[in-house]
Amino acid sequence: MDVKKGPPANPAKALVVPFHGERYDDSTRLSARLAPPYDVIDPDAWAQLAELDEHNVVRLILPESNGDRYRRAAQLLKTWRARGILIADSKSSVTVVQQEFRDVQGVTRRRTGVIGAVAVEPFTARRVRPHERTHAEPKADRLALLRATETMFDALFMLAPDREEVLHRQLASATATPPTAVASLGDGSMSVWHVGDAASDSLASAASRHPLYIADGHHRYETAIAYAEENRRADRTLALIVPLRDPGLIVQATHRLVLGNDVDAERALGMLRKRFRIRELGPDDDHLEALVATQDRGTACVLILPQRRFVLLLRGSVGIGDLPSVDHTEVATLDVARVDGLAVNPVLELAGPNSTLTYTADPAAAMRAVREQRISAAILMNPPSIQQVLDVADTGGVMPQKSTYFAPKVPSGVVFLPYVTESPR
Repeated sequence: MDVKKGPPANPAKALVVPFHGERYDDSTRLSARLAPPYDVIDPDAWAQLAELDEHNVVRLILPESNGDRYRRAAQLLKTWRARGILIADSKSSVTVVQQEFRDVQGVTRRRTGVIGAVAVEPFTARRVRPHERTHAEPKADRLALLRATETMFDALFMLAPDREEVLHRQLASATATPPTAVASLGDGSMSVWHVGDAASDSLASAASRHPLYIADGHHRYETAIAYAEENRRADRTLALIVPLRDPGLIVQATHRLVLGNDVDAERALGMLRKRFRIRELGPDDDHLEALVATQDRGTACVLILPQRRFVLLLRGSVGIGDLPSVDHTEVATLDVARVDGLAVNPVLELAGPNSTLTYTADPAAAMRAVREQRISAAILMNPPSIQQVLDVADTGGVMPQKSTYFAPKVPSGVVFLPYVTESPR
């Protein structure tokens, strides 16, 4: 899938516009019909979501696998439309979304953004900027679903610089009125405003003032580029756009979990001392507090083994030459690139030739997995700053796999973008 292709860039074309969306008919049942993005839903979660409501969006974004699953999704979508479960907007509009959630420290936050129709065009146009490398398999899956349904079911997550805070003020104005709908998903809650007429144009214009940065949804944007080659109506996709200075905008670290043989602590320390200053934590020490305390001291991580825990603080400076898998100066400055290359890889080596790596954004879950000996080791790290993510994107770099976790995820099913009619202007 060549993402350098796609519709030709047109600087005169608005980056974000209102659109004729499609929504669930009964806003009071929204909680039972939303779902997280497809790539974080495991089989158990699928079953729980499907049980909430027979019209839960999970049945469309992850159709059941018996037979042609993509055709099954298309048939189901057609049925829901015919029965009035989904209704089309009569006018172009945008959707303002405010999510309330607790961060990993337990602090309650609110993140506010607007879902608009974003231009689909090559990254070379530089109006939409990525920071991740994608993989072929999930893109092929999403492309097959798009071909069958001709509908975008969920919104990517994008960041707007909003230097003049125009978007921030417009969102504050929109959320000062009673919401159109409220919903809950997991431990969080969400308020939704369906905004039309001149206010929708103003919000879209405010979101278009500067290039947008993909925070979450790289695979879906690249899939949209590929699909636009086949369907001229599909020259836009959905994105929740959040201004950079929104007080609820946070990025969490994605921690590394090592599956394999037992890791000998002394051998690990012997390898890691070449690069890190090491301090062992006592049984009463809080490993998260110890990690956070290192943020102003340089690159650090916490190594958790079944019986012992250590804080690792990198000695001296590190450049591209010290990180064979890194070929970009901005990327070499990231804690995640340094920890992956200098701490995670040695621990993987000690866990045996068949060791593998998985990931979690939940440090407590990582700790439990080690304690219950379901994994060999965990390596916890501090998150990158949002500015670092932007710097990598601005200079054309690619962050290591699973470098960021923007929480909370944008729910699927808030509003759909059908491609069966002419696309937005």
